[in-house]
Amino acid sequence: MSKSSKIHPRHLARENAVQFLYQCESEKIFHFPEAQFREFCDHHNLEAEISQVMKTLAKGTMENLTEIDGKISAASKNWSIDRMAATDRIVLRLATYELLEAVVPNDVVLNEAIDIAKKFGSNNSGRFVNGILDTIAKG
Repeated sequence: MSKSSKIHPRHLARENAVQFLYQCESEKIFHFPEAQFREFCDHHNLEAEISQVMKTLAKGTMENLTEIDGKISAASKNWSIDRMAATDRIVLRLATYELLEAVVPNDVVLNEAIDIAKKFGSNNSGRFVNGILDTIAKG
């Protein structure tokens, strides 16, 4: 059994969505790029279930960016969106989208975001993301 088969497909979708959103941001793409999305999924050999959830998350995040950034800005005391590390900002955006959609319980969204922030961010990313998302979740 491979390591990836032990990880929940929605978690893999979140991780891939963060990576895809990071790629879009670094290329200054602010609308959902269908062709780049298919290329990303093909390159990473993503299963259909993972890519479908990933698409929902990434597209929803990109389409609701103004509202999402407003929520993050209101919850972050001393940090503007532009000053945040790119990985932290992207994890926050994705998790905020999930909180707004309310499909997954808030505690699951927060735990997943913290884990992903720790994986892709700095030593402080988990605490930073937790603090802001907790404020948003309590809304």
